[in-house]
Amino acid sequence: MSIYRTKPLKTAGVKTYPLGSRPSKVSVKDFAGVPRRHATIGEWVRGLPRILAGEDFRAVVRALEGARRKRKPIIWGLGGHVIKVGLGPVLIDLMERGYATAFAMNGAALIHDFEIALAGATSEDVPAVLARGQFGMAEETGRSIHEAIIEGDREELGIGEAAGRFLARSREARFRRYSVLAAAYRRRAPVTVHEAIGTDIIHNHPAMDARALGAATHRDFLLLAALVRELDGGGVYLNAGSAVILPEVFLKCVSLAANLGRAPRGITTVNLDFIQHYRPTQNVLLRPTGGGRPSRANPSRGIALTGHHELMIPLIAAALDGRRGRAR
Repeated sequence: MSIYRTKPLKTAGVKTYPLGSRPSKVSVKDFAGVPRRHATIGEWVRGLPRILAGEDFRAVVRALEGARRKRKPIIWGLGGHVIKVGLGPVLIDLMERGYATAFAMNGAALIHDFEIALAGATSEDVPAVLARGQFGMAEETGRSIHEAIIEGDREELGIGEAAGRFLARSREARFRRYSVLAAAYRRRAPVTVHEAIGTDIIHNHPAMDARALGAATHRDFLLLAALVRELDGGGVYLNAGSAVILPEVFLKCVSLAANLGRAPRGITTVNLDFIQHYRPTQNVLLRPTGGGRPSRANPSRGIALTGHHELMIPLIAAALDGRRGRAR
């Protein structure tokens, strides 16, 4: 016999109710459909569960289609990983079809895209060269990027436009067809680059002109702020692979737009990454949208899609292709 004074509860008096009377969050009508053999990507998307990420994926596709239809900006914020896992051709195709109207890059994305255009290769083995003092010391990378920035600064260009122009025109850029920067320049699609001095390998290079780099990246910040203001009424901002720099920059752009008139409302923000971090969640998904869920006061929405960029971005691109076809 137990020595405790308190005895276990008896369940004889528990009140129950009919299962059918209870509101439930999941129903068989929301279940996945089994795709038929050789199903199209559109059929695959329609067959996703109307639950959690399945519904979120469809919501991102709808938001991108809606923004394209309304001719609202679709801005892709790119961290370096997105470029170095080989997604340049997908991003270029999205731009050509009207599903990317502008790009914001951190310094790593600039470097990877630039090296791909120059050499057709990027991403060094850091542990193998760090102790020898060789990490980030490739001559052409630093020299060419700073040459582009300095020349562009003389004409009051931002880094994105200056780098894109350099790659579009330079004989050194033998692999420019893979470059987002070069393709965007040819299509006059804005690219902004947001440098934090000390974070990127080009800041070690003797060709660096800090004044030119600072002035050029500040121009890009103001350009991105103008693009963010234009998101109002149906635009989409996607943060892909930047955990700190671009979420912070995006939030400041929203604040500047609000100070000069009104923060954009009725927008969709998306964070694409294989881990959901604090700053993208707060600064991209929640704060700029008034909490992440649409309301009468602010019909904006923030959506988190968790997965590897090399899978998720091609899936989104394919879903758009299957549902809309190529832009005329």
